[in-house]
Amino acid sequence: MPSSPTRTAALLPVPALQVLPQPVVLRSENLGPGQGFAEHTHRWNQFVYATAGTLLVTVAHARYVITPEQAIWIPTGTRHATHALHGAAFRNLYVDDAPDLGLPALCTSYAVSPLMRALIVELEQAAGRQEDAAYLHTLYAMLRAQLQRLPQLQRHLPWPHSPRLRQMCEALYAHPADPRSLHAWGQVLGMSARTLARHFAQETGTSLRQWRQQLRLLLALEWLSTPRSVTSIAIDLGYAGTSAFSYMFHQATGCTPSQWRSRRAAG
Repeated sequence: MPSSPTRTAALLPVPALQVLPQPVVLRSENLGPGQGFAEHTHRWNQFVYATAGTLLVTVAHARYVITPEQAIWIPTGTRHATHALHGAAFRNLYVDDAPDLGLPALCTSYAVSPLMRALIVELEQAAGRQEDAAYLHTLYAMLRAQLQRLPQLQRHLPWPHSPRLRQMCEALYAHPADPRSLHAWGQVLGMSARTLARHFAQETGTSLRQWRQQLRLLLALEWLSTPRSVTSIAIDLGYAGTSAFSYMFHQATGCTPSQWRSRRAAG
């Protein structure tokens, strides 16, 4: 399980629910900065989402940064941990294992549509209004139908399992502007650049260069949720200025960092 040396979390109790009383159950909780849930499993699927704030979800050898535009599907029995980076309106769905569910057996990140977000908010409000069962079952059916239609995203960060490669990844996670090359890291870890590249690709399925770009994107999504300036974020991520950072961000998200931040504020 990857861990970040830069954060400590205030752990909250995992709900002691044994069975789901209906096909879809909403768990609604506001998390403070650093609060979250230690590694655990569920007897049902989970759709991890926050209507506000940013979540860090750790699953096996991958990390997912979840903003209100994204969510992660966690299948039944998958060990995972969830933390709020700077506070979050945690709005999590528990979903039963119906034969016709038609969702992946592996963890998958999704783009959350405005309709999906509205349905989650409505389910929360309907519970407070004590709506009748027929209306709630209509909401459950619409939520399941939307789950099957959400577009998938590739925004996770794979994590190696060998100690030496994890040492390198932890250092880069803590200091993403670290400019050391494959050759320099090979000297630190006691292997050639070629051997390092081969082992890294075998354990993560990607090159170190691609991994570092994905790391910077996920950290950018996290840091843009704070008051830090775009220039400061660009420099701390290792970019010489905002232009190169904005280009990378636009290529990955379809908008500039400033546009993304404005959309978050408007939402």
